[in-house]
Formats: sequence, C-alpha cells, structure tokens
Amino acid sequence: MVESFNFSKLPLIQFGPGKADLLPRIISGHGRNVLLVTGSSSFLASTRGQIILTTLEKEGLKVTHVSVQGEPSPGIVDSVVSQHRHKLPDVVIAIGGGSAIDAGKSISAMITVEGNLKDYLEGVGFRGHPGTKIPFIAVPTTAGTGSETTKNAVISEVGENGFKKSLRHENFVPDIAIVDPLLTVSCPPDITAASGMDCFTQLTEAYLSDKANRYTDSLALEGIKVVIMCMLRAYENGSDVEARTGMSFAALTSGICLTNAGLGVVHGFASSVGARWAVPHGIVCGTLMAEANAVNVRMLRKTGNNYEACKKYATLGKLVVEESNKSEEYYIDAFIDYLRQLTLKLGIPRLGRFGITINDIDEICAGTDIKNNPVKLSDEELKEILASRI
Repeated sequence: MVESFNFSKLPLIQFGPGKADLLPRIISGHGRNVLLVTGSSSFLASTRGQIILTTLEKEGLKVTHVSVQGEPSPGIVDSVVSQHRHKLPDVVIAIGGGSAIDAGKSISAMITVEGNLKDYLEGVGFRGHPGTKIPFIAVPTTAGTGSETTKNAVISEVGENGFKKSLRHENFVPDIAIVDPLLTVSCPPDITAASGMDCFTQLTEAYLSDKANRYTDSLALEGIKVVIMCMLRAYENGSDVEARTGMSFAALTSGICLTNAGLGVVHGFASSVGARWAVPHGIVCGTLMAEANAVNVRMLRKTGNNYEACKKYATLGKLVVEESNKSEEYYIDAFIDYLRQLTLKLGIPRLGRFGITINDIDEICAGTDIKNNPVKLSDEELKEILASRI
C-alpha cells in the first residue's frame, strides 16, 4: 500500500551543459532591470562569467551586481535590500554556490516587505513572511547544496551568540533553476569535495529519514547512484564534463529530497557548528558523515526497532560493492567502510583545523537539533560522533 505524502512545488528546471546560454532570453521575459548576486570570489571574474555578463549587456539589460562573501548574514542581506527597496528590480538572479543562491533568495523575498531579515527567521524572529518576492532565478556554479530547488534560505550569524536559521516559505522556491554543469568545471578540488559530500549527505539522510516517502526514496537512490559513479571523478579531474553533469544532477536532486523528506544528525551538527565557528557547511557534513552513519547503524542494531532503515542501509551497501549473495549485515558494513574511505580520498579535514576542541563538544551537542534521523541518539552518542572527528 502506498502511504500518504506531501510534495513541495519545484522551479522550472533547465538542466544540461550549455543551458546558461538561455539566461538572456529567460531574463528578458521578466523585464530589463536585473539585480545580479554572486559570491565574493566572483564567477564573473572567470572567462565564462564575463561571457555571460557581456551577453546580458548586449541584450540591453541593465545589470546591478552585488557580491556576497561567505554564507549570507542578516546584516549583508539587509544592506543590499535597503539599497534596492526604493526601486525594485524586475528580477533577481543568483549565480554561484549555495551561499550566493541563499543570499539571492533572501534578497528577492525581503525586498518586498518591511523590517529586517532577522525579524522573519525561524526560531529567531517574530514575524511571518507573506511569501511575496521578486521573481528569482538560481544558477548554481557548484554541485552541493541543491538550494536551486529548495524553499528556504540558510542565514548565518557566526559567533558566541550566533545562529544558523532559515528564511522559509513555499513561495521561496526559485521560479527558474538553470543548472549548467559547465559552470562547475572551474570549481577547485577542495570545494568540489566539500560540496559533493554535502550533496551526498543530503541524499543519504533524506533516504534514511523517518519522513521519507516513495517519491523521495526513488529520487534519493538515483542521486546516490550518480554520486558513487561521479564524485571521485569530478574531484580528480575537474574537466570531466560527464562527471560534473552527474554531480550537478545529484545536487539538484538532493535539494528536492531534503525539502520533502528532511535531514538527520549530520545536518543537525552542521547548524550548531556553523552558528559558532566559521567552518564551511560542506566540510562539517563531509567530515562527520561516515562516523554519524556508523553510530546510526550501531544503535539501529542495538534497538532493533527500525528494520526498514537497516534494509535501506543494506541497499546502499549493495551500490558500493560488487559482491552478490551476501548478508544484509555485510552490505551495511560495506557502506560504512565506503564512507570512511571516501572521506580519506577526498581529504576532508577534521573539525580541529577550524579551532574546535574536545572542550567544545558539550556546547555543540546542546545546540544540535535532530529532526528526521532514523534512530534516536543520546547525548553520549552525539558526543562520540564529534569526538571522532575533532
């Protein structure tokens, strides 16, 4: 029997090598005044970025460019919004990694309402956003967060009293996502690794989530298969367009899956760590993924009350080994071993490199919210996961 489920709306998706060439025509359908948001190591400084900008200008589009450094903060978004509320752009475009897209997403939403961004953030603010926005186009240049298909923008304020929260509304899903794998070819190996592990974590956690459904399971498994085939290839040879295309597909799919199935313990840690320390989101996910899943598996075996999750772990194990006719336990262990080996091959750093110590573990665990993990974990298990990657 097929169980009931809900599924969020999607953007109009243009996917494939060369799809960025459609940008001028798509923009023209919205108007002439364009607010372009990019990351600080601006894509527009690249050859391909310059070609895109020149093409937009040749089409007679008036482009105002703002760059955002790192993960967007309330201050950064409020500053941009205050400059443009007096004359609204016709369309907001974000070209860059997940942070640039989240910045563009929040700018397009906040420019239509009064007040500061912090007023509308989940768990921080006191206002509900009506869901109004300027038309928004997302153009990812990394294969990681899947923000091009999600309904939330992650906003960070790093520090002792910091937070990492979402501006969220069903209407904040980008109107159009242009996913051109050629834009990811210049992505350096370390960012390819970190963003790829974020994508892999999102797909895996959505697949194992206690909120998963048949649609998300099917999508997540297809994405995971592609990650297994393509991530190391993209890391080792950035010009491998086939591998880059696979990872762009996986990232796109991961955003759809996390929106509809939720995430687990690794992303719980990513929020609490990212609020206090300036650690790239993908590195938190990548460094904790193997050990978090190892603890999940151990506790699932110990409690014995979630056979479906164990069966899913075994399914994942069958994707990474060629042996047939083995036990479910064998395949489960094979998946955990694969994650550990992948973490080593990608050179994902430990948390200690960013100033986190054993003494910080209690603080991190106290701020970690786990929503859709397949098994309940105690504080001791959470501390164990962190301690293994300090």
